[in-house]
Amino acid sequence: MPHRHPDIRNLPNRCSLYSLRLRGNSINKMSEQVLDQNTWPKEAEAAINDIKKHVKTACISTALKNTNQRVYLNLTTLEDLNYCIEMSAAGFRVVGRKYDDTSLATIENMNYETPYALLNSISQKYRESFGGELMNKLLDLARKTDG
Repeated sequence: MPHRHPDIRNLPNRCSLYSLRLRGNSINKMSEQVLDQNTWPKEAEAAINDIKKHVKTACISTALKNTNQRVYLNLTTLEDLNYCIEMSAAGFRVVGRKYDDTSLATIENMNYETPYALLNSISQKYRESFGGELMNKLLDLARKTDG
């Protein structure tokens, strides 16, 4: 019998989010999660923790209204560029080019499934930082298997 997911259309004040997260050295499979107003901030904090080594700053906006459908993140890239990012069931997208700014929210912006994909598109230094960390981990692994 195939696994059935709950019909999220019938769950009030909830939405689903597909997330792929790096946790330590393992990658968890993409899974459907039903999130509510209490869970969104936790999910946002987890996303921030995943990227914090590769950005200057990232935090949940306290000036914008976060709801059971979206959370706003303020982010500064390693290039010192500021962004306001919307995190929702559709993914991650740039909604402003400064903190607490949603002026680009009405424009058809690209949604990214993960914060990594979004950062990969807006920050060259993110790509370099993430690639450097990955290379170091691979070199450490090679040393351990050789020695």
